[in-house]
Amino acid sequence: MKITATYISYLHLCKRKLWLHVNQLTMEHSSELVAEGKLIGETSYPQRAEKGKELDLGIAKIDFFDFKTETLHEIKKSNKKEEAHKAQVIYYLYLLKGIGIKSPKAILEYPTLRIREEIIWEEGMTALVEQWKKAVTNIVDGDCPPKITKSKCKKCSYFDFCWIDEV
Repeated sequence: MKITATYISYLHLCKRKLWLHVNQLTMEHSSELVAEGKLIGETSYPQRAEKGKELDLGIAKIDFFDFKTETLHEIKKSNKKEEAHKAQVIYYLYLLKGIGIKSPKAILEYPTLRIREEIIWEEGMTALVEQWKKAVTNIVDGDCPPKITKSKCKKCSYFDFCWIDEV
């Protein structure tokens, strides 16, 4: 199984969401929040198109990569920083290392919060990513995980699917 950056992100958000997504039960296409996030990513830094470009790695597409500085920029709409965002970016760095980029780094940006977090590849990250890949495989090969705490689910595109039986 080819493990995508989305799988790594969902591993950190919700194992049930990961399992559903990998098993072709996708809900993101109908999510207004996903559409809003794409719009923020496309409009927050219009000047970047001149300096960098999209990089398609086959199993991941990096929206903005600066080849001169070997830096990827990931823009998130969220009004809070999530561990899943950082994990996704670390996985991108892992993939970049895999294609021969020696010192990749990333800048995780939250335009609505006016926060930028730099992430640099460090020793031990390869082992960490390998653990994540194994965890994804174990979840996908098993039964659908149970839903998680409802308070974490309110804005999820899978909310109706998971909570359909609740009054």
